[in-house]
Order: sequence, then structure tokens, then C-alpha cells
Amino acid sequence: MTQQFNKKQVIEKIMPVIDNTAMRHNLIPLEVSLEKENGHWFLRIFIYSPDHPVNHSDCEHITRGLGDLLDELIPFKYYLEVSSPGLERRLKSTKEYVIFKGHNVIIKVKEPIDDNYPKKFGAKILDYNEGLGVKILTSDTKKEYTINLDNIFSTRLDDVDFKEDKGE
Repeated sequence: MTQQFNKKQVIEKIMPVIDNTAMRHNLIPLEVSLEKENGHWFLRIFIYSPDHPVNHSDCEHITRGLGDLLDELIPFKYYLEVSSPGLERRLKSTKEYVIFKGHNVIIKVKEPIDDNYPKKFGAKILDYNEGLGVKILTSDTKKEYTINLDNIFSTRLDDVDFKEDKGE
């Protein structure tokens, strides 16, 4: 007999454990997903470090810290994958605009933010306000704009930001 599970309820149940484990290692879970692929469940956790690029050791700490705790909370067999979000990650939540404040991004907008300005451009995230949107500084013109989230088609991290941090 196949038992049905509500993915949202399972994630809500395990998030405090994931948050707590990540916090102990000075890491932030950016995204947690539970997906069924080819008959197998996969719990994927993407982590971020405010101090350094996420490395293999960070992923290992989270994996070991969560293993037995999650097994008690998740009532079915699953595969745990912990990884870095990647250098060119698309921002998927408003929380990420706060986390990546000060970072360079590539933004695609639905409507131009200014006359004769392209719909895709580089910028630095200056701030995020839930009511107003994302405050940015454009890379080329060095002008500040606040863009409503409804006008943003996509935002992704620009790896130039990370190369500059490493002195490249």
C-alpha cells in the first residue's frame, strides 16, 4: 500500500531542525526542496555562508548534523543532498535579497526601469523593502533605482562579485 505525504507539511516539520543545524555552523539554508524523481525521494538543501564560499566541509557538517534527526522526522526513505547554491544562482525568495545585500547581480525586468535602459543589466543590491522592492545601484550608470518585485523577471548572482572578493 502506498501512503501519501504532504511535501509542504514535511518541509515545515523539518525546517526548524535544518535552520538550527545550519546556524550552528554559521550557514544559512537558502532553499529546501523535497522532490520525487524516478520513484525516489530527494531532500535537497542549498546552503550559503556569509563568511566564505560554501565548501565540501560545510556540506559534510550539515549532512552529518542532520542525518539521524531527519530520519526520525521523515516517514519514508529519501536521499539527502546538501550543496552550494552556485555562483550564478537565481534568487528565488525575498529573503535572498536581504542575504545578498551588497552583492552584484544580473537583473531582467519586465518593463524598463528608465527610458532607453535595457531590460537586462548588472547592478548591486543596496537594500530590500517588502513594500517598495529592491533598491539597486546600476553597474554602468551608477544610478540608484528601486524596482518593485512585480517588475522583476529574474535576478541572479553575478560571479564577478565573487572573483573580486578573491582578489582576481
